[in-house]
Amino acid sequence: MATVADAQFGERRDDYPSGMPRAHSVDRWIFVGMALWFIAIVLVGFVPDSMMKVAMINAGARAPFPFILHVHAVLMGSFLLLLLSQTVMVATGRGALHKQVGIAAYMLVPALIGVGFLLAPTMYYQVWGGAKFGPPAVRTALAPIVPIVENILLLQISAGVLFGIFMTIALKARATNAGLHKRMMFLATAVPLGAAIDRMSWLPSSMPGSPWASYVYVLASLAPLFVWDVVRHRRVHQAYWVFLAFYIPVTTLVVVAWDKTWWHETAHRIMGV
Repeated sequence: MATVADAQFGERRDDYPSGMPRAHSVDRWIFVGMALWFIAIVLVGFVPDSMMKVAMINAGARAPFPFILHVHAVLMGSFLLLLLSQTVMVATGRGALHKQVGIAAYMLVPALIGVGFLLAPTMYYQVWGGAKFGPPAVRTALAPIVPIVENILLLQISAGVLFGIFMTIALKARATNAGLHKRMMFLATAVPLGAAIDRMSWLPSSMPGSPWASYVYVLASLAPLFVWDVVRHRRVHQAYWVFLAFYIPVTTLVVVAWDKTWWHETAHRIMGV
């Protein structure tokens, strides 16, 4: 029955685990666990940070959140809940419903990418404007923050580009290669998790001097799925090779460009300041 169900869902034969049936509970629920794991990372990273910033806003110690930030939070939350619901549907054998609901990703993903690329300059201008035109005390406080925000632009741009590439691959494989599709959905979602991880101040970090630790933590967040795949399939699935083919060059470029004079000059040109 598991073989028939997988065939109907578009699963390729080479995605079956070596020597064991796909109906095994771990095989069916590992992706549900990964979706919950990603949601937990986001909550642990953003909730304490957001509460702290709300308290600062109420105390008049920082500017209010821009509206686009709220839109981004709603879209990202909706996407994570969609990812979770999709994995539960597959795990419980509701493949037809999974396909119907999955169409929502074709609207959510472009919206999330578009809003992300609007959010980055909005947050930059908020800091830059305060450092340039704010009261003397504000200018003094924000002046050293501007170069840090310019470096963070590298993280935001790279995350947006990689997320877009991986999601495009995932959605294109939706009808033809379910094994690639489901893994690329998670590999794509892991990329922006760096924003949540960087807010966990209790973790050892290379920031703000270098972003390499953030990228390592993103890879670590994928460890449960990768280990499961290798153990069960006795090979590295093609999705991981595709992921690394883009992830390593892009993140290496970010590490190399980080805090370089030429990057700050480039950031000024991009932002028009």
